[in-house]
Amino acid sequence: MKILGIVAAQNYPRTIDVDYLVVAGGGAGGAITSTNSGGGGGAGGLRCSVTATGGGGSLPSAAKVAKNTALTLTVGAGGSGSNGSNSTFATIISTGGGRGGNASASGSTGGSGGGGSTESGFTAAGSGTTNQGYAGGAGVVLGDPGAGGGGGAGATGGGGSTAAGGNGGAGVATSISGSSITYAGGGGGARYPNTNGTGGAGGGGNGASSGSGGNGTANRGGGGGGVSTSSNGGAGGSGIIILKYANTLTATFSGGVTQSTTTSGGFKISTITAAGLSDTVSFA
Repeated sequence: MKILGIVAAQNYPRTIDVDYLVVAGGGAGGAITSTNSGGGGGAGGLRCSVTATGGGGSLPSAAKVAKNTALTLTVGAGGSGSNGSNSTFATIISTGGGRGGNASASGSTGGSGGGGSTESGFTAAGSGTTNQGYAGGAGVVLGDPGAGGGGGAGATGGGGSTAAGGNGGAGVATSISGSSITYAGGGGGARYPNTNGTGGAGGGGNGASSGSGGNGTANRGGGGGGVSTSSNGGAGGSGIIILKYANTLTATFSGGVTQSTTTSGGFKISTITAAGLSDTVSFA
């Protein structure tokens, strides 16, 4: 009987499968106080094991995690004049979106890259991160120039032209929550005095010729819109984490987590919209 007990213990599952969506915070749109124009912010990096993932990568398998083990949870904040912040579930890290180009810097590299500005020397776009998102679009300096749009999880940001700011790259749709929702669209690039780029599907903010660039949508990881004649580039949208696991399991979250859990089709689906560096989840 002891031998049978040992065999049974050895064969008992030590890990469980958890499907995931991990979206980082979007980057801020670039801002320029002259009649030049700022680039759109890049969307937060997107990694997902259901429907599709970011950057055109192959769909990964569900995460295999240990039972009764505290796993890190971080939902990245959107950038305000900066790149977005990373989001984390266990060992899965999505990179914050790149800031749009401005009067002193090109578009930044991130989960998706920021669009280039129309300032001479800073028209280059930032690169995206492999399997998370795409590059931003470049800006131009000739004529009445337009800045580039920020990259999205599903497409490169549009390049600026003498006629318009570039549109933000589209995000990626996933059905992990039970319905198809698009996340991580890039922000639109600005063009003075009009014809600004629009934000990409998935929460990207629109570009603007004055005032403030459009903000990325909260909990979608969208990039902020660029702006001309103003210091107020749009803020990036905060990220999100969604976890899908067997309804026979119970997830326990630490106190700093803002989350809701539903049950559908034999699974539990936990949506996490706020968490900090010290927050965790465990499954039993």
